[in-house]
Amino acid sequence: MRPRPPVKGRGIVSGTGLIVTCLAATLAALVFSLWPSTGRPGTAPDVLSAQTLRTSYGPLSALDQDFLVKVRLAGLWEPAAGRQARTKGTTPAVRTAGRHLVEGHRFLDERVRGAAAQLNLTLPDTPGDQQKQWLATLNETRGAEYDRQFATVLRLTQGQMLPVVAQVRASTRNSLVRALADDATTTVLDHIKALEATGDVDYDAVARDMATSSSSTAPTSAPTSAPSQTLPPPAFRPPPGQ
Repeated sequence: MRPRPPVKGRGIVSGTGLIVTCLAATLAALVFSLWPSTGRPGTAPDVLSAQTLRTSYGPLSALDQDFLVKVRLAGLWEPAAGRQARTKGTTPAVRTAGRHLVEGHRFLDERVRGAAAQLNLTLPDTPGDQQKQWLATLNETRGAEYDRQFATVLRLTQGQMLPVVAQVRASTRNSLVRALADDATTTVLDHIKALEATGDVDYDAVARDMATSSSSTAPTSAPTSAPSQTLPPPAFRPPPGQ
């Protein structure tokens, strides 16, 4: 019995089968080209935006870079305020808070400068204008008013820095920045506790300025309002027991 000849149009290489195969291949190519690279298996792009830099420690985003600059700026003025408090503070608690600022930023500034060197990132060498203004204001203040302004201004700056550190720690893909954020979290929380322990923080002034900061782009390492607005002359507070 002779084998039956193939039916015309059957098989994947002929007729309808060939057309279907070509259409399927075309559709697959289109889908793959439209599939975001971040969702493809085995891919991890180093550059997320034009501001993100490639480094051997992972992508360095614009937020990461801004964080490094802010840590450096804090290290350029807060230790000076701390040294000032150690000599001008009228209570042991204020002088202790000053010591915490000096020691904390001595460690943190060394860390941020080391990270920046490894990442080829240029950091500022001088404080910003607002920071210089606050140092000048504190330099002109004396007595109990100095204690109050020092504690309130520095408590405000730490409160502004804390959410920045948390955001960077949660989102960064750079191992050096991640380690620096860990150190910054510990340092900022230590400074907050030391400043609050003075009993001189004007929490109303801090709340007002933090509310202003949340609705504008405020520098992290310096208060956003002028000294006369943020820190009005305090009402007389009698010592405990009187």
